[in-house]
Amino acid sequence: MESLALTPGLLSSFKVTKAFDVNRKPLTSLCFDDTGDLCVTSAEDESLKVYDCQEGTLKTTVFSKKYGVGLARFTHQPNNVIYGSTKEDDTLRYLSLHDNKFIRYFRGHKKRVVSLEMSPSDDQFISSSLDGTVRLWDLRSPTCQGMINATGRPIASIDNAGLVFGVGLDSEVLRLYDIRSFDKGPFATWTITDPVLPKGSSTWTSIKFTNDGQHILITTSSHVHYLVHAFEGQIVKRLVGPLRNDDKNISCGEEIGLSPDARYAFAGGPDGVVRVWDLLENNDPNNPPPMMDASPMAELSSRKGDHNGGATMGSGIRVLGFNPSLMMMVSGGNELDFWEPTDLSL
Repeated sequence: MESLALTPGLLSSFKVTKAFDVNRKPLTSLCFDDTGDLCVTSAEDESLKVYDCQEGTLKTTVFSKKYGVGLARFTHQPNNVIYGSTKEDDTLRYLSLHDNKFIRYFRGHKKRVVSLEMSPSDDQFISSSLDGTVRLWDLRSPTCQGMINATGRPIASIDNAGLVFGVGLDSEVLRLYDIRSFDKGPFATWTITDPVLPKGSSTWTSIKFTNDGQHILITTSSHVHYLVHAFEGQIVKRLVGPLRNDDKNISCGEEIGLSPDARYAFAGGPDGVVRVWDLLENNDPNNPPPMMDASPMAELSSRKGDHNGGATMGSGIRVLGFNPSLMMMVSGGNELDFWEPTDLSL
């Protein structure tokens, strides 16, 4: 299945093939390891759960009752994760899942961490917080390697080559930095202006670099997300979905993902539907077209129950990711669902 190419027909055939109803409260983050064999989730019940994507089984459950757990990410070792605390303080914790012991603490943030991403190429990682700072770290040292002071709710992410990181400021400005010389300041600064929505009508929730390095997806708390040209800084597409009214409970963009081939974006919503956009439709990467609105090319309904309005809590889809090496998607609200294509001939 790994050799199959994603096509609109194949994506449209995706169905939920396995469901795990094991969390007492909604999920808050989802991350695959480098191989795609494992998936880790965090939840408001203060648990970390690791799933085997090959076998379709729950492999490990670890609780963080003392410190709480926010965003969680695999390091490059499948037995180790880093995650943000939600109780006592806002320290980042480096945990060995094998023996449930902490390897290291990363102290510095004073409020909740809203971005947390590993570098794809080495042991560096980046975090941003409601305390108005973006921090660079290295797994091998408890000391912050560098800090950028910002305002409001900064968001940050590292590109697929591990050479560039992006910072979103005040839901309006996007800055790009060379990770090797970020102290010299950004090499690109763009103001991202929606020509339709009034300023301040939505909050940026995450930055996601496509694997081919051509685009940056800025996700928001509203019904519109922005595909930005990674070299020119202009909006290439407005990814338009159904109207939403959940800005009071702003996510960290965990319900939105990108396909490994950099062609498709996926967004789960409160209604339990996964919407899919074709990012490259009518695009010439060497000659960016004028900005256009893009509607979903497919809408995939999850199974009856949790996602569809929530059988118990109405959480909808809060986390979503497309496996980096297997032909499968994972989404979650109160439960976790594995999705796979049902017609491989498409």
